[in-house]
Order: sequence, then structure tokens, then C-alpha cells
Amino acid sequence: MENGKDCAMEETLLAKQKENNLSSTSRGVFLEEMKRVGYLAAPLVIVTFSQFMLQIITLMMVGHLGALALSSTAIAFSISAVTGFSVLLGLSSALETLCGQAYGAQQYQKVGVQTYTGMFCIFLICIPLSLSWLFLEKLLLFAGQDPLISHEAGKFIVWLIPGLFGSAFLQPLVRYFQSQSLVIPMVIFSCITLCFHIPFCWLMVYKAGLRNLGGALSMSLSYWLNVILLALYMKFSPRCEKTRGVISMELFQGIREFFSLAIPSAVMVCLEWWSFELIILLSGLLPNPELETSVLSVCLNTIATLYSIAYGLGAAGSTRVSNELGAGNPQAARRATSVVVFLAILETSILSTILFALRHVFGYTFSNEKDVVAYVASMAPLICVSVILDGIQGVLSGIARGCGWQHIGAYVNLGAFYLCGVPVAALLGFLVHLRGRGLWIGIQIGAFVQAMLLSFITIRINWEEQARRAGERLLISESSYP
Repeated sequence: MENGKDCAMEETLLAKQKENNLSSTSRGVFLEEMKRVGYLAAPLVIVTFSQFMLQIITLMMVGHLGALALSSTAIAFSISAVTGFSVLLGLSSALETLCGQAYGAQQYQKVGVQTYTGMFCIFLICIPLSLSWLFLEKLLLFAGQDPLISHEAGKFIVWLIPGLFGSAFLQPLVRYFQSQSLVIPMVIFSCITLCFHIPFCWLMVYKAGLRNLGGALSMSLSYWLNVILLALYMKFSPRCEKTRGVISMELFQGIREFFSLAIPSAVMVCLEWWSFELIILLSGLLPNPELETSVLSVCLNTIATLYSIAYGLGAAGSTRVSNELGAGNPQAARRATSVVVFLAILETSILSTILFALRHVFGYTFSNEKDVVAYVASMAPLICVSVILDGIQGVLSGIARGCGWQHIGAYVNLGAFYLCGVPVAALLGFLVHLRGRGLWIGIQIGAFVQAMLLSFITIRINWEEQARRAGERLLISESSYP
């Protein structure tokens, strides 16, 4: 009897020890993955933030020229995002899947070839987009916008056209470096670009007499400076030797493959981006359009600035997931997803708390008008909710890009924002007479629906199936190259 009890106790102790070892191993693996994601995410946050700060700094400097300059520049940025920069960002997001999975599968030459294919295709798309910008003033007048705002916005966006073509090269280059976890060069060059932009924009806006047009010119030149720096590093750095490849006829053979992912990627990104920009345009139809447009522009640029953190986390998650799926490691991809979601919840909780505490202050960064600052402060609780929702969906969208199911994300964004968010925003803003506050509440309802749908889809991912599909995609892609 005693021997039996001793054996039972030994088995129990061994079972507990095994359980503790497994728990310790799981924690160790989770922490190791957190380090990997952190190594990628922190620099990518800096890169995203630095690039977005080009627009924020421009808007800050132009905003202190007066309400007309701020509102017209905000409209121009909205239109340029809707018809230009969001399209390029979405198209280039296809490379997060293609380059990331190719690098994970050690098909290094394909990374460079796909990057060149992306540059070529996106450059072609820029031509009709830039032509449409020449008629912005007439389009705004036709849509019922204020004539003075329409005129100033039309002039501003024409000076942004060189920046559009710069972005056609910049976005694929960013994905090229991101897929290989070469994040430090991007940090250095984006910071150099930002340091150049701040004094140059100040000179163009206040000293050269160009006023708001000087802001557009400085943005365009800053984009091209970043492109040149990244291209030189890609050309001459030994760290890019395996993946840079050569520009040849092979880039044309990947056009079909690129657009098969680029089109749903663009739709996914643009549907979300356009819904927020549509709110800015609708605010121009409210009573006192200069105030409403200025306030909603401040709100949008605030959450967009903070979204750079969530986007950096999402980009890190996209890189880790695409690399692991390309390498045939579905469990590692699952673990990376858990880590980035955990980090997203943590950072949005901290950011929203800080933002609420500073609600009476941050409005002054965009405008000296006291009514604008007071209005922004009253919107602070809604902005905090936006930060949380955007943080969650930002990383989940990154997981979608890593897996290559951008088409599902496109359907989610279509339903969340255009069947729910925008109609509710119009109802609250115009019929319920909540004005700008109602527009913002409505679009955040759409963001909540989006976050819930993406969460449900992510939870139900079959990671083994995703790894198998990544392998099939790489085999099909490999057969298309000689």
C-alpha cells in the first residue's frame, strides 16, 4: 500500500514538474517572440511616425497662417490621400506578402525582382492619378465646397504631384527592407529626411513667401530625398547583395502576380482610409465649415499620428507572419500573432490615457484659434476610443497582409464603413444635428464593427492551411520566372 502511494505521489510530482517545464518553456518562447517583434516594431514605428510627421509638420506650419490656410490644406491632404497616397500604400502592401514569404522561403533574388515589379506598376498608376489632381479646384466647386477653400486646395495639391511619384518608389523600397528585417537603415534615413524637412518647410512657408504652397513643395522634395537614400543603400550595401537582384525583363513577368494581390490590398487600405477622409469632406457642408473642417482635421491627424505605432506593430506582425509562413512554420506565425495583439492592447491603453490627460493642450499644436482648441478638447473622449479601435485593427490588418488574404479585409472594410459607419455618421451629423461630433461618432461605430470582424476572422485562422497556401504561391511564382 505504501509503495503504491509512493508511486502515485511520484507520478503526481513528475506530472506537475512536466507541466511547470512546459509552462516555463511556453513563457520563454513567448518572451523570445516578443523580443523579435519588438526589434522589428520599434524601428518600424519610428519609420512610420517620421514619414507621417512630414504631413503633420506641414499642416502645423501652414495652420498658423490662419483658418483658411489650415482648412484648405486639410482638404488638399484629404483629396491627395483619397486619390493618391492611399492607393499607392495599398498597392505596395502586396509586397508585404510577396517579398515577406519569398524571403522566408530563402528565394532571395525574387525579393528584389518583385520590388522592381512593384515600382514599375505603381509608377504607371501615378500618371492618371496625378492628372486628376490638376482639376481638383473644379471638382470641389462642383461638390459645393467653399470657393476660397477650393481655390487654395487646388493650388496646394498641384505642388504635391512630384511627391506622389516619389511615394511610388518609396513605398516598395520600404517593403523591400521590411521583409528582410533591415529596419535600422530605414530609421536612419527617415530621421534624416525629417530633420531636413522641418527647417526647409519653415523656410518655404514663412521666408520664401510661398506660404501654404511652400509646405507642398517641401513635402515633395522630402519624399524624394528618402527615396534616394534608400536606393543608394540598396545599391551599395553588402547586406542587400543577395536580394537586390537586377532590373531586367523578369520584372514584367511578375506583373500579373503583383496585381493579383495589389488590387485587393489597395481596396482594403483605401476603403478604410477613404471613409475617414469622406468625413472631412462632409464637414465642409456643415454650418461654419472652416471650424468644423479644422477640428475634424486635427482629430484625424491626431489619431493618424498615433496610428503610426499600431501600424508599426502591424508591419512587424506582417513581416514575422509572412516570413514564418514562407518558411513553413505555422506555429511560429500563430505565436507572432498572439504577441502583436498583446502589445497592441497594451500600447493603446497607455496612449489613450495620456491623450485624455492632455486633452486641453494638444489642440494648440495645430491651431492658435481658441474655439478650435476648445472644440478639440470636447472631442477628446471620442478620440481616445478611436486610438483603441485603430490600434487593434491596425495589427490585425498587418496579420491579414502577412497571410495574403487582403481580399477578406477588403470585404470587411466595405461592410464596416460603407454599410454601417458612413451612413450612421451622415445621420448623426446632419439629421440629428450633432454636426462634427456626430460625424466622428458614426465613423467610430464603423471602426468598432471592423475591429470585431477582423478579430473573429483572426481567431479562426487555420495556420497550417495558410502555410500550405504560401508554399503553393511560392511554387507558382517560381515557375513564372526562368
